[in-house]
Amino acid sequence: MATDLITTGFTEHSTAAEVVHGLDLHGLRAVVTGASSGIGVETARALASVGAEVTLAVRNVAAGDATAEAIRASTGSSAVRVRRLDLADRRSVAGFVAQWEGALHLLVNNAGLVTGGLDRTPEGWELQLATNHLGHFALADGLHGALALGASQRDGARVVSVSSTAHMRAGVDFDDLHFAHRDYDPQIAYAQSKTANSLFAVEATRRWAGEGIVANAVNPGGVATGLQRHFTPRQRASLDAAEAAGVFTYKAVPQGAATTLVAAVDPAFAHSGGHYLDDGQEAYTVPDDAEMADHPHGVKAWALDPGFAIRLWTVSAELVRATGP
Repeated sequence: MATDLITTGFTEHSTAAEVVHGLDLHGLRAVVTGASSGIGVETARALASVGAEVTLAVRNVAAGDATAEAIRASTGSSAVRVRRLDLADRRSVAGFVAQWEGALHLLVNNAGLVTGGLDRTPEGWELQLATNHLGHFALADGLHGALALGASQRDGARVVSVSSTAHMRAGVDFDDLHFAHRDYDPQIAYAQSKTANSLFAVEATRRWAGEGIVANAVNPGGVATGLQRHFTPRQRASLDAAEAAGVFTYKAVPQGAATTLVAAVDPAFAHSGGHYLDDGQEAYTVPDDAEMADHPHGVKAWALDPGFAIRLWTVSAELVRATGP
């Protein structure tokens, strides 16, 4: 267990509003994916409340419009915008990137999908990996130039990838990313996508830190949101068992967004990336064979492995036909 982890003054009880309290983010331009529900709303609200210009990147524009209006009303900010983004649709991601103008200082890859069975994109990609990782990979890679410009303007730019304790269930199976040969288990598929979120942060930082861009992954903790709406009885039973075993304690939505905001705005992570945060702190690394119940706040070694991170980046770039930086 590492002893030189990055720490902050925040805990599992902190809220998004507490993390941004006293900050002035006027001039900062942020994109938050999946910002029409759950912790995405609270993330966007907190940023807007201290002056950031926030774009809600959402699949359901009507829901996004309603959320944006509510955020404007509660914060007094007029700099809240809505743009359509379907992370499982490569054309949608490419369109979002093509329409973006100017600098970007903060990209929060918050959107997530859980399925109860095997679903695929038109390309044949397993839908959870396609949405949770590959779509966000293509988005971040496509906005790399905007992030580099943003970094030159404000002493750095940041990317935050929302992962999950679920990453402890599985690493990335490079031999069968899309379950072409193994039996499909939606929990393992979700776990793989959450490990991928962390590995993305590791490699993005390695590639982009020289330009002032860092990326970190966060575990929001157990939060009851629409993410669970497609859970099967088995998935719900597994979640209940994990809570009973102490793997997590349910948080309110504003608490669930707090760690995202720590990675997004806290000075401790302004120039340091490739980390996995939990309850507002950098998490300690545990062996790959560690049990989730024994390490509720740790991160598996497979989710931070630099070799795996490079391999995943290469595979992902090939899949989405991205040229990379």
